[in-house]
Formats: sequence, C-alpha cells, structure tokens
Amino acid sequence: MDPEKKELSVGGYLFYTEKDAQLARAEQQKIEYLEARIDYSSPDRIRYVYEQTIRERLFKTPVGLHYLERLRSFLLEQPGTEPGSVMDIPLYMTFDGELREHASPARERVIPSKGDRDKAKSRFTLSVILNVLLVCAILTMFYISYVSEQPNVINYERALTSKYASWEQELTDREQVIREKERELKIK
Repeated sequence: MDPEKKELSVGGYLFYTEKDAQLARAEQQKIEYLEARIDYSSPDRIRYVYEQTIRERLFKTPVGLHYLERLRSFLLEQPGTEPGSVMDIPLYMTFDGELREHASPARERVIPSKGDRDKAKSRFTLSVILNVLLVCAILTMFYISYVSEQPNVINYERALTSKYASWEQELTDREQVIREKERELKIK
C-alpha cells in the first residue's frame, strides 16, 4: 500500500484528508476507551451509552458510525426490544455524489438579493465618507493646536521658550535701568 494512503487509512476506511483521518483516529481511541469500560451484561447501560454518544455527536466518521451500528444491533438483538424504541443513527452529511472540498451548501443556496447588495454598497460608501471626515477633523485639530498661542502638547516647547525669552529680556531691561540709576547716583 502507498505510504500516503496508509496514513489516511483508519479502521478499514481510506479518508480523503489527513484531518479526517485524524478525526477517525480520535474516534477509534474513544471507542477503545468505551469498550474497556462498557458492561455488555447490562442492556440499559448500553442504551445509555448509545443515546449519549448520539446526543453529544461524538462520532461523525465511518469508524465511529460503524461502532454505533454495532451498539444498535446489540440493542435490537435483546429480547423484548422493539425496533422503534432504539434511536436511529443520525448522519450529518449529504450523499449527492459531488465531491465538496470547501464549498458550503448553505452559501450556495443563499444568494443575496440585489436590494441587499445595494444596501451593503451604500453602507460601505457611507462608512468610507465618515472615516474620511473623521480623519480631516483630527488633522484640523492638530493644525489648530500647532498654531495656537496657548501651550499644549504639540507646541509646548515653542511656547515655553518664547515665554522664558521674554522674561529674560524683561530682566535684562530692568537690570540696565538699575545700572543707569546707580551711575546717576554714583553708587557702586
């Protein structure tokens, strides 16, 4: 057997993808765990395990579904069991003969109407316009902050430098006036 196919083979089934094969291996481990702990002498417990695995959707691959079929057959073979009292095994897939890789059947059935497309397009256009306006408003706020005379986060260095420069000039002027008065009064 081809080594690649051997990796995709689990429980006598050849899976299409490695992901499916891994899921089947995980289900095989669950089956081994259940088989080690299950008591076939108690049909009520078998029924409980069977119904719980169906409700919790523990088995999805053919490996797990085959195990459920074995449990179902066991329950149907028990004396006094009516076929209608044993839950059917649900299949969560379709068998229409097509190979579906990534297509979602729901997406293929639901085609948006022209009105929905127009609404989505108008919402997108509105969103773009609002975003452009918000960016313009933010840029305007930065410009106003930059040219403002009041100290703020953007122009604080320039404002403080100008303020200290004016104080220094004022002090120099006062000092000059004091020196002139001292000369007039001839004070050293």
